[in-house]
Amino acid sequence: MQPFSGLHMNLGNLSRLSNAETRSISAENPTGAKGQGGMAIAGTGQRASRELGQGWKISPCLDLPSDTTTTLADVTGPGAIQHIWITVHPDFWRKLVLRMYWDDEETPSLEVPLGDFFCNGWGVRCNVSSQPVVVNPAGGFNCYWVMPFRQHARITIENLAPEQCRGFFYQITYTLTDIPDDAAYLHAQYRRNNPLPYMAVHTLLDGVRGQGHYVGTYMAWGTNNNGWWGEGEIKFYMDGDDEFPTICGTGTEDYFGGAWCFEQPKGEYGLYSTPFLGMPQVIKPDGFYQSQQRFGLYRWHIMDPIRFKTDLRVTMQALGWRSEGRYLPLQDDIASTAFWYQTEPHAPFPPLPDRNGLEVI
Repeated sequence: MQPFSGLHMNLGNLSRLSNAETRSISAENPTGAKGQGGMAIAGTGQRASRELGQGWKISPCLDLPSDTTTTLADVTGPGAIQHIWITVHPDFWRKLVLRMYWDDEETPSLEVPLGDFFCNGWGVRCNVSSQPVVVNPAGGFNCYWVMPFRQHARITIENLAPEQCRGFFYQITYTLTDIPDDAAYLHAQYRRNNPLPYMAVHTLLDGVRGQGHYVGTYMAWGTNNNGWWGEGEIKFYMDGDDEFPTICGTGTEDYFGGAWCFEQPKGEYGLYSTPFLGMPQVIKPDGFYQSQQRFGLYRWHIMDPIRFKTDLRVTMQALGWRSEGRYLPLQDDIASTAFWYQTEPHAPFPPLPDRNGLEVI
């Protein structure tokens, strides 16, 4: 029997021994090397620990310089990232860009604003209780996506803001182990339309090439009209589909596992956060500064991955209602993060919006 790799953990295999080696990167051990944690003699906690000395929380976090990219992890494989925890002030959730590179590739396989990667795209704290992404009070970002790599893994964070980001706390836990031949690489891509052009569809993914499977969607959706906003259909075009898709949804709330406008009694939206589906966030107008309603929704295809062999394109319509029982094509603020696994090399991503294009306005 093959030795247990220590990957894909669950209660059923938790008792099994493995030769995998666990490592963890933080500001207290920036390389993750064995026996190298808590050795700092300078850092953001240096003044607070001045009476205690080395080993007493001298470097608990980083300060990220403005307009600068900082490397968080640089790991030689084979192995897999198993858990990421991050917290930072919400003002920076759309100003920090998370990128991940596998096996020394030149372009990232994952490029997403930090908050959107953790289902918090609006810069307003929202708790999430799903299987791969968990957000706990107050702004504790956790990720359990399995991220295998064979030769190398590099994770960076870019601060797009003109000011320094103070107090960036992080922990990246990974295992060094053999990776199965059929293990694909995690990818994630962010796109935004603000506003969506009239009669256009929002594209979550296009130009994906290679074999893989689509595993998740997060959307930060801001409405610019009165009335219901979720009549649009999601569509998956795969393996040579042209005008018409292989998979076609029946409505926005249907795709995210809800029904009938997510409505609860007394005209209120019903918030929910489950292992695979959720709408954990509804931001209401306040009658003064805040205007549009804004929503955060996720759908994880963990039990039902959407598998493709050669190519994939994913779109979402934005539809409401107008007079005489007619659909109204909406011009909303729609930002999406698409998650998928695929073989490498991947097709280049479209350019990420700049700081103004990412800003919540």
